[in-house]
Amino acid sequence: MSDFDPQSLAPETLMMRYGYNPWWSEGAVKPPLFLTSTFLFKTAEDGEEFFKVALRKKKGEGVQGLIYSRLNTPSLEILEERLALWEKAEKASVFASGMAAISTTLLALCQPGDAVAYTVPIYGGTAHFMKEMLAKFRIEGIPIAAGADAAQELRRIAPKNLRMVFVETPSNPTLIMTSVQGIRKSADELAARSGREVLVAVDNTMLGPVFQHPIQHGADLSIYSATKFIGGHSDLIAGAVLGRAALIGEINVFRSFLGTMGSPFVCWQMMRSLETLKVRMEKQADNASAVAQFLASHPQVQKVYFPGLSVQGSPDGDIVAEQLTGTGSMISFEVRGGKSKAFSVLNSVKVCHLAVSLGGTETLIEHPKTMTHSEIDEELMQRCGITDGLIRLSVGLESPADLIADLRQALDS
Repeated sequence: MSDFDPQSLAPETLMMRYGYNPWWSEGAVKPPLFLTSTFLFKTAEDGEEFFKVALRKKKGEGVQGLIYSRLNTPSLEILEERLALWEKAEKASVFASGMAAISTTLLALCQPGDAVAYTVPIYGGTAHFMKEMLAKFRIEGIPIAAGADAAQELRRIAPKNLRMVFVETPSNPTLIMTSVQGIRKSADELAARSGREVLVAVDNTMLGPVFQHPIQHGADLSIYSATKFIGGHSDLIAGAVLGRAALIGEINVFRSFLGTMGSPFVCWQMMRSLETLKVRMEKQADNASAVAQFLASHPQVQKVYFPGLSVQGSPDGDIVAEQLTGTGSMISFEVRGGKSKAFSVLNSVKVCHLAVSLGGTETLIEHPKTMTHSEIDEELMQRCGITDGLIRLSVGLESPADLIADLRQALDS
């Protein structure tokens, strides 16, 4: 461990050194990449101890030694220590993808006969897993509408077998805010009624870990597609879960047996990305604010979804003020003319990249209804506001003037 006290330094400072001693690796300033499948034990007794801890056969504290790269690697462990700092979480766990993080977490913490409530709209892959995949394990997925009334709806419809509430805030792709504190309060009321703990997990991909910290607002787990802002360069696939050590321990047992952990090379890439995370997200947010204001003034744009445009005193605006330290760089906007106009815009952009995903250094633009959210049934799409004319924009690091000019010519074409 480093000599730095994580309580006294900012996360962006700690990303440069925390959890790593250069003299472990011949004085290398950056942690090296460990490409090995297995690790030597100094003694047989060490091997026995490491396995007891890894397989959770030993109570209390034990030495988490290096065994085998499906279980742990130096790159994985250093990255997880650094990730946890952003939300002041006890532990973090890194996965091979965002869906690996979500699926492993749900399978580890839920049992057959349990129910999971989840906010909608939500990323299409998550929605499919909640509705179709969990049913194979006799776990019921129950959709509730995202937004200011989500906590009230949760209390109204939640069954006695509720085990977890899974919240994506802001929602993907409509960027509707849901109060984590409100969901926490409802979950606690339901837990008191049923006599069993109800966990709150938040997909924090859109705004975290810089602008939103769900754990500080009462969430048990903060979950990421680390492919997005954490990775930040559209060159890796990864996921992460942050939370209480006991919960992460349960999740990691499943991760070890399912083999869903992040690879050494991807962990090494993510450590690089963490060093610039805050400056990237802040610049992207500044760019997005300028782009959102332009879109709101364009006659071909019917509606703009962006937390920075939420009016204080409105349901969304109050949650933004309570929960966020910044408004992020995701924008969705609805064009007049439906799908044909939306496709015209997508086919006309020159600076924006027509591609799915989000959070990269480049600006990405896509059509949720036919792309990222096409797995959702039509009725739910209409209920959630995923229309033919809706376009999602992930604003990157380009000149905001160039982005505005590009969107203007595409909208005017």
